[in-house]
Amino acid sequence: MMKHIHPLAGGTALLIILVFWLTTALVELFGDAATITLVKTAIPWGFLVLIPALALTGLSGMRRAQGRDVPALRAKRRRMPLVAANGILILVPAALYLAMKAGAGEFDTGFGVVQTVELVAGAVNIVLLGLNMRDGLRLTGRLQRRPGTARREALP
Repeated sequence: MMKHIHPLAGGTALLIILVFWLTTALVELFGDAATITLVKTAIPWGFLVLIPALALTGLSGMRRAQGRDVPALRAKRRRMPLVAANGILILVPAALYLAMKAGAGEFDTGFGVVQTVELVAGAVNIVLLGLNMRDGLRLTGRLQRRPGTARREALP
């Protein structure tokens, strides 16, 4: 069961984060105030799916990796606290702040600074989660290694 839940939940979480990041970047570059407001006020509603997907990814990943100690799993375990801290300490508060400011029509310097921080922090999480996905695909044998790289033990 975890074999199916983990990649589904992880893929869902990464896809949602990518959609948040891309829509934010696109509306900031090409959108008007109304479109920016729509996107920034919609993102917190996405947390209703994103947060459970991330939690399910973490729980199912821990369960699948239980009793195993291979380099790829150690790397995934090191990345996840960074992803979680980045989300809890930067991304969620920034999204709520930006939704409040956009809803009030306040596109001031504070909005711009927080928006920039959010985009950078979001890009960091996308990279970290992408690396975790790559390592997970390699562990399951769904992604081949480049010639000359060390072989990792596959997960059942």
